[in-house]
Amino acid sequence: MKPARFLLAWFGAALFAVLSAAPAQAATPAPAQSGSQVFYQIFFRSFRDSNGDRIGDLKGLTSELGYIRQLGASTILLTPLQPSPYYHNYFATRFKAIDPAYGTMDDYFAFVRAAHAQGLKVYLDEEFQYVVEGHPWWQESICKPHAKYAGYLLWTDAQHCVAQPFLGQAKWMGYDGKSHGIAMVNLENPAVRAYFRDLLLYWADPHGNGSGRDGVDGFRIDHMMDDLDHKGLDKHLFAGFWTPIFDALKARRPALRILAEQAGWGYGTQWLTDGHVDMVFAFPLRGALVSLDKKTIVKAIRATDAATPPGKTQVLLLENHDIDRYMSLVHDDPARARAGAAIELMLKGDPLIYYGQELGMRGEQPKNIGTSSGIPLTDAVGIPSREAFRWKTDLDAAGSATWYRGDQWFWKNRFNRSHDGVSLEEEQADPGSLYHWYRKLLALRNARPDIGGGSQRILCDDDTAVLCILREQGGHRTLLLVNLGKADARPRLDPQFVAGTAWVDLLDGGGTASPDAVLHPMQVRIVGTR
Repeated sequence: MKPARFLLAWFGAALFAVLSAAPAQAATPAPAQSGSQVFYQIFFRSFRDSNGDRIGDLKGLTSELGYIRQLGASTILLTPLQPSPYYHNYFATRFKAIDPAYGTMDDYFAFVRAAHAQGLKVYLDEEFQYVVEGHPWWQESICKPHAKYAGYLLWTDAQHCVAQPFLGQAKWMGYDGKSHGIAMVNLENPAVRAYFRDLLLYWADPHGNGSGRDGVDGFRIDHMMDDLDHKGLDKHLFAGFWTPIFDALKARRPALRILAEQAGWGYGTQWLTDGHVDMVFAFPLRGALVSLDKKTIVKAIRATDAATPPGKTQVLLLENHDIDRYMSLVHDDPARARAGAAIELMLKGDPLIYYGQELGMRGEQPKNIGTSSGIPLTDAVGIPSREAFRWKTDLDAAGSATWYRGDQWFWKNRFNRSHDGVSLEEEQADPGSLYHWYRKLLALRNARPDIGGGSQRILCDDDTAVLCILREQGGHRTLLLVNLGKADARPRLDPQFVAGTAWVDLLDGGGTASPDAVLHPMQVRIVGTR
């Protein structure tokens, strides 16, 4: 692997540093905790508009909870809702607040109650390692070292006139051309830790009585690090900052779970052990699924499994708000998109679907940024992966959250357009669409306990192109078979294994099936016991 280097996740790329591969092992034990979940991640501003201003909002999201449930997801993961001058709402001007463009605090709690009534869990995305200009902690402390909140930030001078800048840069430009300063929060200050402990307790248990009524079910911790940005200024955060907060949350809400975006995007072992989180993202495995190369995928499955302690979980993904859309990465090939989806949703772990992934929405961040291309380095470079969810054939239909409309490159070069075949309206009417493929796979995953919580074993561990993944629990067996090659191929399975089970086709009517039948290139077959 190449040495670590910083790229800005919030400005369209990831903080990228891949850890060394962990040692492999042959089989994956069943998770210690039962109850796999399926995340549906929403880039909030782009999901559903309710009032005609083209900005996704809480009332719009609440009106579409039935869609998320019907798709087969169990858990909604939101990008931040806090006020910020940046469109993605990372870097807050206030923490215990809702961006007015999204609605009110009453709208927020109405959404949480409605989600819970539908049987959906809610996770909030939390990023509070930094504040942006305009936050009271900064605004009220400039050149006032004895101000109430002066110790809440890190400063470069004794007079507290210059805050410690984010990644050493004084200002960061947003997609609207406006630049803002971003400062590091002093996470080693006990008062700061107490503030954020109480903040998360509020979101988890708003009534303060331990009931969790109207509270969220988990948190995503953005850009979690032990030494923030490797600067040596906010250090030993796993033990000194995060663990006490997580302990307080679990004491109040024992079932609440913590999902870390592990900085560096490696396997996340240190976050699961020293950081005491419940889940991390399976970023290296995601890279393997983009390749759709059998050897690469098998290696990544084993390394991910070896890096994951018992009782901890990897969140499987093909795309999210910081990376290119999967359909673009497989070059609009529907067969490759179906194969990637089947592997993600059949593997051990908690899968994540990024809004519009189920439709095959496209989006790639520009590769040529700078003066010559006319594309400046701003947070706009992430917009292609964050375009409006396609509810209707017409991109301009009511409810479409096209907040990025204008005369800039990100609108002129948008990936998703009217009548392109990639909308819920068009795909619901087509039984052979990617949307219906996702619904079928999710229904299968949710119906079969061996997929949601069983053991995992790699079969066909040979030089053929057929990926074979067996999931087992009790008497239930599900076998995923995917031909990742360019020619017809037959899985090399042990004849006794094949003959010893009455296999049925789980994708095509439940009739008798032969696991070792020939597969066409990129063909998916899923067979199992009744």
